[in-house]
Amino acid sequence: MFSFTGQTDFCGRRSVWVNGPVIVGAGPSGLAISACLKEQCIPFVVIERADCIASLWQKRTYDRLKLHLPKKFCQLPKLPFPEEYPEYPTKKQFITYLEDYAQKFDIKPQFNECVQSAKYDEACQLWRVVTVSTIGSTRSETEYICQMLVVATGENAEGVVPEIDGLQEFTGEVIHVKDYKSGEKYTGKKVLVVGCGNSGMEVSLDLSNHNAKPSMVVRSSVHVLPREIMGKSTFDLAMMLMKWLPLWLVDKLLLILTWFILGNTQNYGIKRPSLGPLQLKNHHGKTPVLDIGALEKIRSGEITVVPGIKRFNSDSVEFVNGETLDIDSVVLATGYRSNVPFWLQETEFFAKNGFPKTPFPNGWKGKRGLYASGFTRRGLAGASADAVRISQDIGKVWKEELNQRRKKVHTHRRCISTF
Repeated sequence: MFSFTGQTDFCGRRSVWVNGPVIVGAGPSGLAISACLKEQCIPFVVIERADCIASLWQKRTYDRLKLHLPKKFCQLPKLPFPEEYPEYPTKKQFITYLEDYAQKFDIKPQFNECVQSAKYDEACQLWRVVTVSTIGSTRSETEYICQMLVVATGENAEGVVPEIDGLQEFTGEVIHVKDYKSGEKYTGKKVLVVGCGNSGMEVSLDLSNHNAKPSMVVRSSVHVLPREIMGKSTFDLAMMLMKWLPLWLVDKLLLILTWFILGNTQNYGIKRPSLGPLQLKNHHGKTPVLDIGALEKIRSGEITVVPGIKRFNSDSVEFVNGETLDIDSVVLATGYRSNVPFWLQETEFFAKNGFPKTPFPNGWKGKRGLYASGFTRRGLAGASADAVRISQDIGKVWKEELNQRRKKVHTHRRCISTF
């Protein structure tokens, strides 16, 4: 699959020539591309900073997590979910699916290697990817040299921790939602959940189910939709309606149906954006919340909705409306971000926010053999679509180069035979 040159530089760095693309990231995006390349017999190397595949799912998600969309929208190319899996697979089931996926396609990432830098060498017309081993205390570097680089680290590589006045003064526990596992240890405690996206809503629900006293910060407007409408997935229904109706009309229908099922969410302190849920997703990448029970807890008062934060004190929080609330712990459900700008030395294809500058659906291919997968803001379905496009494009380049090599060999043999 790849070969070691056997050479080291003055820093003790080893060099590896990869006869094919280097894929950074062994999450669903990286695995999907690997499987598609395997089927074309194209060699590659997958680099992963953690010690396992899909580390976000295995190490940085809460226990009660399930896929928010039906499984048919979340499966990776070449392998459907097992028939016995429920419509919304659990975290454990999804991890098992990914592990089976890696085993089926014989995907063996280079684990515990964190990319420090990736830069295109104009002189050699090659990518140079430098990694540092994350095992033990000894620092060892490896430089992978390749013609094609696939960035598959995704949208959620790093948790976002906002700067909030006084947060450092708060004496209780403060964690990001990536480190939250269960509400079991918070029983009887007053917990402030900062953020009202799918994670914030679900963590608040989990805390309430464990008899904690959660308060959820709703600073901006958000669309809350039922996960299902009349027994059918809301997402599935929207996709079906979009085949026949314009986007704005589908949004109108979804909001009318939501009003009948959930009522007016503004009565509970949750304002709706002016743009419809699908328009907002398409234009700004903001995902609507799919309710699985949190709104009922809000109605009953078991989850309290609070406004934006002004500042924290040692054992309390003050809101923008002047009210103060005593709290024991804080869970920051404040989202994630791409880490690409920290290691990829390239500014033409990727923007400062770590996302491709070219909008969906064309943000998967840059120049000089650079590709991006999992940055569509369209979940696993978007990552799968990227993987198919990228692998097909790499396959096309690979075949062209192979044909050129064969022509050179054939020409060389003719020259020898006529000598």
